[in-house]
Amino acid sequence: MTRSFLLRSAAAIAFAAGVSCLPASAAQDATPAAPAAPGPQDLARISPAGSYLAARHAGLQRDAAAAAAYYKAALRADPRNGELLERTFLSLALDGDLDEASRLAERIVQIDRTHRIARLVLGVRSIKTKQYAAARQHLALSVRGPIADLTATLLAGWAQYGAGDARAAVDAIDKLVGPDWYGIFKDLHTGLILDLAGKRREAGKRLENAYKADSNALRAVEAYGRWVARQGKKDEALSVFEKFEKLLPGHPLIVEEIQDIKRGGKLAPLIESPQAGAAEVLYGLGASLARQGGEDLSILYLQLALYLQPRHALALLSLADLYENLKKPELAIDIYERVPQDSPLRRNAEIQLAVNYDAVDRTEEAKKRLNALIAARSDDIEAIMALGNILRARKSFHECAEVYGKGIETIAKPEKPHWLIFYFRGICYERDKQWAKAEADLKKALELFPDQPHVLNYLGYSWIDQGVNLEEGMQMIRRAVEQRPDDGYIVDSLGWAYYRIGDFEEAVKHLERAVELKPEDPTINDHLGDAYWKVGRHLEARFQWSHARDLKPEPEDLKKIEEKLRVGLTDGSPSSAADAEKDKQAKTGNGG
Repeated sequence: MTRSFLLRSAAAIAFAAGVSCLPASAAQDATPAAPAAPGPQDLARISPAGSYLAARHAGLQRDAAAAAAYYKAALRADPRNGELLERTFLSLALDGDLDEASRLAERIVQIDRTHRIARLVLGVRSIKTKQYAAARQHLALSVRGPIADLTATLLAGWAQYGAGDARAAVDAIDKLVGPDWYGIFKDLHTGLILDLAGKRREAGKRLENAYKADSNALRAVEAYGRWVARQGKKDEALSVFEKFEKLLPGHPLIVEEIQDIKRGGKLAPLIESPQAGAAEVLYGLGASLARQGGEDLSILYLQLALYLQPRHALALLSLADLYENLKKPELAIDIYERVPQDSPLRRNAEIQLAVNYDAVDRTEEAKKRLNALIAARSDDIEAIMALGNILRARKSFHECAEVYGKGIETIAKPEKPHWLIFYFRGICYERDKQWAKAEADLKKALELFPDQPHVLNYLGYSWIDQGVNLEEGMQMIRRAVEQRPDDGYIVDSLGWAYYRIGDFEEAVKHLERAVELKPEDPTINDHLGDAYWKVGRHLEARFQWSHARDLKPEPEDLKKIEEKLRVGLTDGSPSSAADAEKDKQAKTGNGG
């Protein structure tokens, strides 16, 4: 999946630069859907104050396009307002409109000459237009903090190389002092600069240092492996790539490089220009920031990388993946569509496109895309898993079992990583009332990955729900909770298992804990209400059921909850709640 393709670094990057220059609203979680980007007629009907408020709301939803449009309208009415100027600039930058953002950045630095994000944007624009001296001047004023210092130094190095002075570029990067995790970035980019400058031997040493610092970092592997291949060391280059292949089998870029070497082809340097080098800086740091919780700054860096190199497939995948994590599938779709058709990563983009189409209820289109990918390559496990997951989430359990089965048929010798597909097919079989097949798959998943908590939870609960293997089932769920004590769903399973065997006091204890961990889950609140009723705490039971009702449960569950609110808990209610528990596990069983 896309996340596998992000540049990973062994160094933990502290988000010490901060994002204080970004709008405060950008750091908030999304809640209601953001408004569509307004057109001129919409903006003409809104007062400046209304435009400002609409922009703030759009920012809360991370809808940078709408925020920028509304802020621009407000700024036109109050062009000397510094706050509006900054917010408009930042929204434009986050939306990827770097040309217009640059024009506003020029106004910002007249007010605040050391505004680091404005200087960064202007520096990147200067690199794009090959105005390297201006780029270095802007970047020199953009430093403040570990991330900003490293970014500015590496970008200035590429600008200095662009101006024809590779040695000065390398010396300037070497002089930068900072945290240990600077090392891999410094070695990688000095190596790339020296390689382009024709300093092959010195370049090799730097690239080897970066590779040794983290032999699991994709771009360090590619840069060093390509350099080794160009030295005529075919076997050594293959060894570099094949070691990574063992870690992450089937990575499209690595597969292509291995094939090229075996065919006798020549691997070009990873970077071919100062602009590409600067884009690589921004991509590498942007992808790392996303994993450290710096989503807003990550979006900015990735947009700047794409401003320099619009076809940078890894940057596109990273940005789309970030939008997915932010629950913005519409934005993710737009970015995945931009991955070049001739990129080795296009197939992965197609899979993620389908996943996001399903997220916006374009499920038939998602299924059509995935079926086409599978028809073209029947052993494409990722496409098969994506289709199966969509069908499972949509409760098409018979169909999803068949799809996962196609994937299992392609596996000659199941190994530990394959536990997940057996687990998912087991869930589908169980929900499709084919328990014998489900039990066999769940046991197979445990055979491949002993003590996997999600499998222990599902199999153990299934046994208890059927009234068989009660002691072993409870032991399984307890082991799952021991491994995942803060997983509300697994703790809920333990509580509901106690409920099913009639130990209501113990059930209450665990279900209260589950509600603390997952207070927004209607099923868990419903379970706690049932347990309260069984121990005679009827007022609290009705409160929990009311809360579960208000949390928007599935329609069939809502009907049962409303019936309990009307007449209390009847003998038929536990089994219906057990069905809800199974549906919940089927949806949330993701192997995480």
